[in-house]
Amino acid sequence: MNHKRLCVYCGSRPGRSDEYSQHAQLLGEKLAQRGIGIVYGGANSGLMGAVADSALAHGGEVIGVIPEIIQDLEATHLELTEQYIVGSMSERKQKMADLSDGFIILPGGVGTFDELFEMLAWSHLQIHQKACGLYNQNGFYDSFMEFMTHAEREGFVESKRINIFAENNLEALLARFDSLWDSQL
Repeated sequence: MNHKRLCVYCGSRPGRSDEYSQHAQLLGEKLAQRGIGIVYGGANSGLMGAVADSALAHGGEVIGVIPEIIQDLEATHLELTEQYIVGSMSERKQKMADLSDGFIILPGGVGTFDELFEMLAWSHLQIHQKACGLYNQNGFYDSFMEFMTHAEREGFVESKRINIFAENNLEALLARFDSLWDSQL
């Protein structure tokens, strides 16, 4: 398999439970062990920092993309493989998508949701055909997946045009990406 990269969208905060950070660290470790590079938001705080630090500690490639306007809000990680400073949030999302072969979405807040929805919209419009895998820790995305099913039933979403899936288990999530990438060969 060619060298792959996954864009990881997640919170710049750690969340209420230590489990979120533990899962983010495990994701960073597993991606590094598999030789899968990480593209993420470039901060050293919250789940973002946990993923990056863990991948780096295990010899992984970690590329950060951070807009000038939020460099101070989300303290920029200074020890990455590469760091891109961009002019806007829109440029950030575009650069992250361009550098990635798929998307993993961990728990997060409004920024994470914005990134997820934009990638789903781009998938629906066939701007990209990259998969969006939700790491559904503690059922974090259960309601979202129910909402997507509801939107499809009501005729607003065509699931065949959106490559999204949710897994509670990290190994199952990564296996889905492996399977998708293998089928593209």
